[in-house]
Amino acid sequence: MAEKVRGRLLIIGGHEDKRNDMLILRKTVEFAGGDRAKFVICTVASTDQEEAGEEYRRLFLELGAKRAEILRIRDRLDALRFRAGDWFFEATGLFFTGGDQLRITSTLGGTPLSRHIQRLYEQGALLAGTSAGAAAMSDIMIIGGDGTESPRLEQTHVAPGMGYLEEVIIDQHFNQRGRISRLLGILAQNPFVLGMGIDEDTAVYVQENGTAEVYGSGTVTILDASRGTTTNASRVNPAEALAIADVRLHVLPSGYQFHLEERVVLHSGPAHSAH
Repeated sequence: MAEKVRGRLLIIGGHEDKRNDMLILRKTVEFAGGDRAKFVICTVASTDQEEAGEEYRRLFLELGAKRAEILRIRDRLDALRFRAGDWFFEATGLFFTGGDQLRITSTLGGTPLSRHIQRLYEQGALLAGTSAGAAAMSDIMIIGGDGTESPRLEQTHVAPGMGYLEEVIIDQHFNQRGRISRLLGILAQNPFVLGMGIDEDTAVYVQENGTAEVYGSGTVTILDASRGTTTNASRVNPAEALAIADVRLHVLPSGYQFHLEERVVLHSGPAHSAH
């Protein structure tokens, strides 16, 4: 069973540049249609939803988007009662802000709003998300765990995500917060899942054909344990160190492409910086 993606995703590792060249946000607008882009901004992950929504609304309009509307969903009852109008179904891009990814899944999961977002996605709208909004995109998401120690079963906590990208697990703020250990811990328990760690101010653009291209100032770390020969995950107690061997590692800066189904690097990227 291969990785499944049913549309276009822009998965952002958090802390994208909002003041200088704003490459990631410019790409967000570009991939959503440029001067024809119409955004719906979902702020449910954020503690201050109004502030987060207004900031991205201003930025998208400054960068040339035609329209940007804030989706004001305070709780699960709002999501259950949501009635989508033309402004929603005309969206060419839906953007998830950062915060707590569990707020996204626990608020939206199984609601009419969640089904409407899935419909937008399958009809070609760009789904983009930063930090928590990135973590929630996969079918399994990380909701916590210490990445600074050796991999252990007790180290990482996961939960069902929104499922826009299957058989891939996403970690964000990756190198900045030293999170390779917790991603390896997850792969020790399920070697077939592809691990994708995205740095800050860095994004992965995933298309329907399974290609994933890197943009931004950092790197994307891809861990593939599908050919691994050793794991002791079923034999250790939660506090003991995990073993995992023969993991393939790819560290890809801006311009590099990776095929999620074939699990290979497609080309070596440009010789110059994407900035």
